[in-house]
Amino acid sequence: MAVERHRRPPHTAETTLLAFAASSVCVFGEQRLNVEVAAVWRGSVMALSVWLAVLATFWLSGCGSMSPPASSVPAPSVRTAVFNGSAVSSDARLVAQWIAASGDNAGMGFVIVDKKSARVHVFDANAHLRVSSAALMGSAVGDDTAPGVGLLAIADVKPEQRTTPAGRFVAERGRNAHGDDVVWVDYDNAVSMHRVVTQVASERRLERLASSNVDDKRISYGCINLPVAFYENHIRPMFADQSALVYVLPEVKTVQQVFRRMADAASRR
Repeated sequence: MAVERHRRPPHTAETTLLAFAASSVCVFGEQRLNVEVAAVWRGSVMALSVWLAVLATFWLSGCGSMSPPASSVPAPSVRTAVFNGSAVSSDARLVAQWIAASGDNAGMGFVIVDKKSARVHVFDANAHLRVSSAALMGSAVGDDTAPGVGLLAIADVKPEQRTTPAGRFVAERGRNAHGDDVVWVDYDNAVSMHRVVTQVASERRLERLASSNVDDKRISYGCINLPVAFYENHIRPMFADQSALVYVLPEVKTVQQVFRRMADAASRR
């Protein structure tokens, strides 16, 4: 349909062609133009008008739309986590899928620490699982940090205070009190990921890492101890130049209680 831009009186193809026909008749009237010529013009104009009316009706009915049918428009793709056949707990899978679908990792690689399984999973920015490892966790069962524990000397931390806190942490590389490089998960509460500590022989931490018994892996004061090669090859490079997210899964609470964003997203579905 034409758009009225200057508010001029509307004219149609019929009026234009009729005017032209009339002028032609006038011009050639002196030459005794056969009346049949004007009749032909009128017939052509009428045919054109009918054709334009049919075309307009067809277009307005939607049949002439250039848009594809709604069913042929592809739905937006939803990113999913990829586990590459690795053994991953149901809680870890649930959290990884939420991270992938929501983009909660903000384009960064991320780590999932599964306390129940005593495993650490490293994902790239696209939520593809790259590598996993056994890990040692806090000896006390619990998902919260005891108030003020980060200010205590290690010898003053009571057995019931030796928890690995659950939650979403923006972790970064740093150094501990001994000058060793670590990845601070919760700096204020002195919780980090680091190479396995072996100074106290009676703790048998290397043996515990190699054990298939999950209970054997509860020995630390709250930090996440990793095999040296795993830390050097995967954790240290990941945090060398940037921060990354660490998701520590709960063992007493549910993942929905700890990761409120995931629960809120599920409630909106």
